[in-house]
Amino acid sequence: MAYEFERKQRITVLGGGPGGYEAAIAGAQLGADVTLVERVGVGGAAVLTDVVPSKTLIATAEAANAIGEAADLGVQFFSRTDAGRPVRPDVAVNIAAVNKRLLGLAHQQSEDMKSTLIRSGVRIVQGEGRLDGRDAVIVSTGMGTNGVDFDRIEGDTTVVSVGASPRLLASAMPDGERIFTWTQLYSLEAIPEHLIVVGSGVTGAEFASAYTALGSKVTLISSRDQVLPGEDADAAAVIENVFRRNGMTVLNKSRADSVVRTENGVVATLSDGRTVEGSHCLMAVGAVPNTAGIGLEEAGVQLTESGHIRVNRVARTSVPSIYAAGDCTTFLPLASVASMQGRTAVFHAMGDAVNPTEIRNVASNIFTQPEIATVGWTQRQIEEGIAQGDIYKLPLSENPRAKMMGINDGFVKLFARTGSGTVIGGVIVAPKASELIFSIALAVEHRLTVDQLSRAFSVYPSLTGSITDAARAMHIVL
Repeated sequence: MAYEFERKQRITVLGGGPGGYEAAIAGAQLGADVTLVERVGVGGAAVLTDVVPSKTLIATAEAANAIGEAADLGVQFFSRTDAGRPVRPDVAVNIAAVNKRLLGLAHQQSEDMKSTLIRSGVRIVQGEGRLDGRDAVIVSTGMGTNGVDFDRIEGDTTVVSVGASPRLLASAMPDGERIFTWTQLYSLEAIPEHLIVVGSGVTGAEFASAYTALGSKVTLISSRDQVLPGEDADAAAVIENVFRRNGMTVLNKSRADSVVRTENGVVATLSDGRTVEGSHCLMAVGAVPNTAGIGLEEAGVQLTESGHIRVNRVARTSVPSIYAAGDCTTFLPLASVASMQGRTAVFHAMGDAVNPTEIRNVASNIFTQPEIATVGWTQRQIEEGIAQGDIYKLPLSENPRAKMMGINDGFVKLFARTGSGTVIGGVIVAPKASELIFSIALAVEHRLTVDQLSRAFSVYPSLTGSITDAARAMHIVL
């Protein structure tokens, strides 16, 4: 008697960043035959040149900042001269050692992820991948027509997770020596004497904050009225005040027309004719998706004018067999979102239970000092009538644990639906806000009311106490 066995579903994943990695793992767990195509290394830019190294650098900056502020808590550092006299030592950062460590950590993380994929049964193919119609991927040794094809992989489902790259301007081309993108900073052998940062979005603000703490003189050039123009206005104001207090020069309403090298540094020319001279420059003017020349349009996949892949809430493109995840899509450019999209895409493709991604439930964080964490509806949306909500803001300076730790800047802000008191969003500005936002994210995800949130026990004293205090202040009288 002959038996017919159902063929394994074949999934091809293009790109091994957070979205591609999670898609591959999910596919393997569900029993699919999975092939991952990656040109640089598992983890992609997020692990090798972006999130992991940048946040490691920021952790070092936080340590340097903590040493510098320890005197406020009564902790003083002294060394002694040969004569036995105490002298206060300078806090020194060996940036070459820092960069060696962070690149080592990034490489190790990539290798750990690769090992996990191999153990899960995922086939990894190294090379440049591009779609060959709707049901196949061609892998080459190089990009476009310069590459030599060495593999053609047929599949039932393709997940495209090719990420994005720093946006380049012809008038300020990075050279990796004096003018940098955020992926090139890790070659520095010494702390920049004067770092000019062009762009005051998330990336620009994070690196400006970090290098100020590491000892650089920093000038931040912002084309908008305030740094972090897309974020909560109160949070951005706190960060800008901290920047200026720490000695950073912030040039608002200023646009850099060009940045060029000089004999010993760089000079940025602003649109109003002013110039800013520095030793180095970081260009942080956005990112572009890596979607050109990989066969998307030929396969019928719809793209936006910016080159991003249009996807729905289950990460599906306009072609039923092709999904997409991460910074190359029209969703939020966050590693956590990419991971969720990758899993969701495979669950949907294989008929497993799936929860469509809800953008408003995504918690995000900006790793400045202090950090800014947000989730849900924004104050601007409430004020514009897009969402109906009440707002309560509690300064962190009123929190007893914050006083003990010497924290003077920051706040907890909650948004609750008018009438029902359902938590619909929040903002936290504080050290490690990325950890504190989770309770508010849970409340938003599970539609808890402020009364339900306030009834959860927070440790006394703790920074999380400000969350329950804010929720308690928004009590709904029945």
